[in-house]
Amino acid sequence: MYLGDNYLIKSKTGLVLYNKYAKDMPIFDYHCHLNPKEIYENKPFANLTKAWLVEGHYGDHYKWRSMRANGVSEEYITGNKSDYEKFLKWAETVPYTIGNPLYTWTHMELVKYFGVNKELSPSSAKEIYDLANEKLKSLTPRKMIEMNNVKVLCTTDDPVDSLEYHKLIKEDKSFKVKVLPAFRPDKAVNIELDWFNEWVDKLEDVVGYKLTDLSLFTKALKERIEFFNQMGCRISDHALDTLKYLDANEEEVNLAFIEKRNGKKLTDDQINKYRSYMLVFFGKEYARLGWSQQYHLCALRNNSERMLGLIGPDTGFDAINNSVDINALQKLMAKLDSTNSLPKTILYSLNPNDNEALIALAGCFQNNTKGKIQLGSGWWFNDQKDGIKRQLAALSSMGLISNFVGMLTDSRSFLSYPRHDYFRRIVCDFLGELIDNHEYPADLEFVGKIVQNICFNNAKDYFGVDE
Repeated sequence: MYLGDNYLIKSKTGLVLYNKYAKDMPIFDYHCHLNPKEIYENKPFANLTKAWLVEGHYGDHYKWRSMRANGVSEEYITGNKSDYEKFLKWAETVPYTIGNPLYTWTHMELVKYFGVNKELSPSSAKEIYDLANEKLKSLTPRKMIEMNNVKVLCTTDDPVDSLEYHKLIKEDKSFKVKVLPAFRPDKAVNIELDWFNEWVDKLEDVVGYKLTDLSLFTKALKERIEFFNQMGCRISDHALDTLKYLDANEEEVNLAFIEKRNGKKLTDDQINKYRSYMLVFFGKEYARLGWSQQYHLCALRNNSERMLGLIGPDTGFDAINNSVDINALQKLMAKLDSTNSLPKTILYSLNPNDNEALIALAGCFQNNTKGKIQLGSGWWFNDQKDGIKRQLAALSSMGLISNFVGMLTDSRSFLSYPRHDYFRRIVCDFLGELIDNHEYPADLEFVGKIVQNICFNNAKDYFGVDE
């Protein structure tokens, strides 16, 4: 393979760490967007385009953005062109992704799943497409998961979800991978959005009673949290694209909730007080149950209003926002900490300039748990070589990289698991270089354990989930 067995690893010690300690470690994918229904039904994909690029408007935004940047018309991306025509446009784009992780990921996936050791290009496209399609006839979603040694994966689930497919997967003893829900209550927090009332109506249908005030609303949410907990959930996730913290009491938040339910427009202060109150409410519930929470910060979403109108949200038109409001985040965390109710928390910022500030803030709230407050792995636009290295350098300089819970796919694709190998190579090279430069003793057995912990063991212990 032209990428080479030593790909991304320049350090001699790093190569030893990778081959002896990292390469064969299992995967704990604690944050992804895989569809549990697809895992349960386990139906083969019709072709490589469906598995890899696009299914309607559901697909790989990374590839879509590169294709658009290469001048590919939208009809070949999310439009009505045939599956093969769409694949061919991706094959035409790939050789131009020099320096982009998409080039590496594409070929790592071709090797891993289909045994293809040649570059994807217009000249090889038909051969690769036909070969992959033949293998996809028997390469089901579960097989893709199992062949990567995934032990646990956590999907992303709305509080109103029935979790019926999680239950069915759990009951199927032939599939040994734990597929657990993760609680994503953004729609309960974002009171300012037009569809808030519609979502509350759905929650009413689920719990079976009217939610006429804040106390009933939080009662219903507690019931859903308990249900998720019974289904094995140990992780929550919040997309905090903006964060403004204002102290609020129950009476004023209750008024804001009632006014929203009655169709009234809320003030900015009402919105921020409601959002702050709810984040504190959720944090206390997570702490009570021993869950971990994830804060995803600083995404700037749906930037092209024209494309939002044409093909909808979550189709590859998001960007990096300004740095996180550290003062607001500190107030939120301090509020929870004041009653010893701050749960284990992972902080991700889409803006890499926030790395050091988040690590410094995390260090103020560590308490009785290894790595209780963590800087999350390089997220989204940062899950590439330079972004991962920046995160590792900041974490090791200002925190304890040895307690890091490691990589996640954050992906909708069953083919994306080789990104864990990409990450592990970078980690091993990073730690190996420290040893080669005599910045750390050459105790490979000890450092090897640190590597294995970052690859899998830390996540297993942090989230409290047995494999």
